[in-house]
Amino acid sequence: MSTEVRTRYAPSPTGYMHIGNLRTALYEYLIAKKHNGKFILRIEDTDQERYVEGAIDVIYKTLKMAGLQHDEGPDIGGDYGPYIQSERKPIYMEYAKKLIELGGAYYCFCSKERLAKLKEEQEAAGLTPKYDRHCLKLSKEEIERKLANNEPFVIRQKMPDTGTTSFEDAVYGTITVENKDLDDQILIKSDGLPTYNFANVIDDHLMKITHVVRGNEYLASAPKYNLLYKAFGWEIPTYVHVPLILKSSGQKLSKRAGDPSFEDLISMGYLVEAVINYVALLGWSPGGTQEIFSLKELEQVFDISGISKSPAIFDINKLNWMNGEYIRKKSPEEFHELAKPYYEGVITNKNIDLKKVSRLLQVRTEVLGTIPEAVEFFDKLPDYDTTLYVHKKMKTSEQNSLESLKAALPVLEGISDWNEETIHDALMNLIQQMSIKNSQMLWPIRVALSGKAVTPGGAIEIADILGKEETLNRIKIGINKLEQR
Repeated sequence: MSTEVRTRYAPSPTGYMHIGNLRTALYEYLIAKKHNGKFILRIEDTDQERYVEGAIDVIYKTLKMAGLQHDEGPDIGGDYGPYIQSERKPIYMEYAKKLIELGGAYYCFCSKERLAKLKEEQEAAGLTPKYDRHCLKLSKEEIERKLANNEPFVIRQKMPDTGTTSFEDAVYGTITVENKDLDDQILIKSDGLPTYNFANVIDDHLMKITHVVRGNEYLASAPKYNLLYKAFGWEIPTYVHVPLILKSSGQKLSKRAGDPSFEDLISMGYLVEAVINYVALLGWSPGGTQEIFSLKELEQVFDISGISKSPAIFDINKLNWMNGEYIRKKSPEEFHELAKPYYEGVITNKNIDLKKVSRLLQVRTEVLGTIPEAVEFFDKLPDYDTTLYVHKKMKTSEQNSLESLKAALPVLEGISDWNEETIHDALMNLIQQMSIKNSQMLWPIRVALSGKAVTPGGAIEIADILGKEETLNRIKIGINKLEQR
């Protein structure tokens, strides 16, 4: 095995990178970077039925967006190409035939009909479906005749009949299985392309991969891989099986169930760096209390020993919190640039100072995608019910809200230099004169200006942004609503 740490991310081009895929890529990347090794991208496209046109571009785009720069791959080359499995077809057949010579595999000419009938009979008998090795009994002459006649075939791995196979996993320790329970799996399909179970072993060896990260659903397959390595006399890489990622309901994340992909999360308004940080912690703990890590920091602190055996729970609320932390770390200018696309088509009034809106939002925003709903009232006052004026904590009712708005109107009309400071001073003086609580004045004004129970910023800040004319107009609407209740 190479002394240089070499990891690979080997996705299938199906056009979708779910959170589990991203985590695998991230862990492979971090293991490589932690040890000054190489991170390789390999495209596993042998399952042509699932191939999606343009999916490879999605993989490139996602890795680039996530900051996971590969050192070798189909787009940049390397010493161990080709890096697309369908372009390596002759290599797999060569090694499959070599394995036959070594006694670790054999030709199988069984028809689909025979295999279907066999499976049906085994299930009816209460047995686990398993190939019955019918073609293992064929003579050399029979095999040569069938090959000469171009009869369709697959190549199967010959599993040991007795004993056990063990392998070491960096997370789960020693795993041992009974060889008699292993099926003679297909290595080369009838179309000449390899199965994943064969291709990944051949490619990992030839590309000198030292660490293999994958989901723990592949634990059961690992003994089969080990038997292939042993049959060829090759050194076995370090296996790193990672736990499942589950929803809080206990179900697996799934595209079919509408669970978001990496790209979905970004389009929803999550920051790339926050998603990467969060995904790193799904099944891995750095120890200590720190939770916010940049990618550079993760490259330094990531260690396989911190990976858990237990399923990780994808908690959207935790992601929201983390995203909010990243938003607040941005400079006001950076946040404004992030927020600007979310104002488009929502705030059309050119008199609204969007930078002031951004200053209000930054400390109150967790996900950028919530911005349009939070700010749309700046553009147009929504229709609202007067019950919004009633707030137990603010000690407001419809009656005292009406009194406050009526008292505030002439005071605000009298402000000549309209800004946050003058609005504040005028209202505070009025509150003192009326001997009421601040909330009994500011809550009604906030409702009148926004028509909402929750807003970024309070009455004074909103009034400053709306401007004098619009503020007075909305207060008059509020007075009218309350008078007509």
